[in-house]
Amino acid sequence: MENYLDNSATTRVCPEAAQAALSVMTDIYGNPSAVHSSGVKAKNVLENSRRTLADALSVDASEIYFSHSGTLANNTAIFGAAALRRKMGNRIITTKLEHPSVMRCMDSLEEQGFQIVRLSPGKNGAFEPEELLNAINKNTILVSVMLVNNEIGAINPVELISRAVKRVSAPALIHVDAIQAFGKMKVKPSKTGIDLLTVSGHKIHAPKGVGALYVRKGLGIKPTVLGGGQEGNLFSGTEALPAIAGFAEAVKALPDISRQYETTKNLRDYTLSMLKDIPQVVINSPSDALPNIINMSVMGIPSQVLINYLSERGIYISAGSACKKGHRSDVLTAIGLPPKVIDSAVRVSFSRYTTKEEAEIFVSAIKDAVNNIRTKI
Repeated sequence: MENYLDNSATTRVCPEAAQAALSVMTDIYGNPSAVHSSGVKAKNVLENSRRTLADALSVDASEIYFSHSGTLANNTAIFGAAALRRKMGNRIITTKLEHPSVMRCMDSLEEQGFQIVRLSPGKNGAFEPEELLNAINKNTILVSVMLVNNEIGAINPVELISRAVKRVSAPALIHVDAIQAFGKMKVKPSKTGIDLLTVSGHKIHAPKGVGALYVRKGLGIKPTVLGGGQEGNLFSGTEALPAIAGFAEAVKALPDISRQYETTKNLRDYTLSMLKDIPQVVINSPSDALPNIINMSVMGIPSQVLINYLSERGIYISAGSACKKGHRSDVLTAIGLPPKVIDSAVRVSFSRYTTKEEAEIFVSAIKDAVNNIRTKI
């Protein structure tokens, strides 16, 4: 039996989302931009899906734009905000723990002459409020910070950003990457002064190939992809309606956020209590991390060796982010972990379908790996 514990990389599609996607692919398959009745039916599905996501974020439906991925939404938000505010300054604030779809944008903007300030994480993996306050000045045009880190689960206090911007009367727009947070904790952009916020479907049991960008009404950012002008001209190209419909149904199927958070926290704590009995295990995630994510190292066993060992037994985890391969984790390096800990680090991530039995099987396999692998290395 498969034991899938890599839900921060992607999730299995829930039945409700799968059925909605199938229905659109086989019955409501018209192009939403077409003016005939088939197109009108498809357009209705699109707009109903938009309202569903807007309601979940407590925003207006006109502020939601569907993209073909979270990466595209992040790129559009960052480059669009920089272009919109570039005459007002050139300072941009981010952190050293961002997803590659944000980090690479920052690298590109830096090459274009923007001043990029990358905040260092504190002991809990989140940015330090004092450092944020010191970094923002009247020349700051954008602050882009993820809500939940995808490798260690650290939660950033993004609610402080708006106050910091207002304190110095900076022209900065605020972008939050909420891809790992949405559906697992409460996310209300308009209540925390966020101008732009990104989410993704495949992290909450929707199909792959759909993300969304919240854009505060009246902002008017420019697109990075040009074409037929779909999605308010922000994301040109025919909308991936099956994935969008699946996204909406996955949102509707989400359990109560607060109750599910506690359920997942109990599962995380139970797993940690079992891992404490294994002396070789080091926990890298902070204690106040999103409970869906446990980053850990099994000292003496390289990450890929452990992943392969577990995979052969039908247990699936990852080495840090599945979105960035080939070298030592920037995130774990930034929080100051030594190389030997980083090189043994793996990420275990839960979904609402994960059971205590699966956690027990995982911990038992870790014990076996310690006994069987470490003696051979």
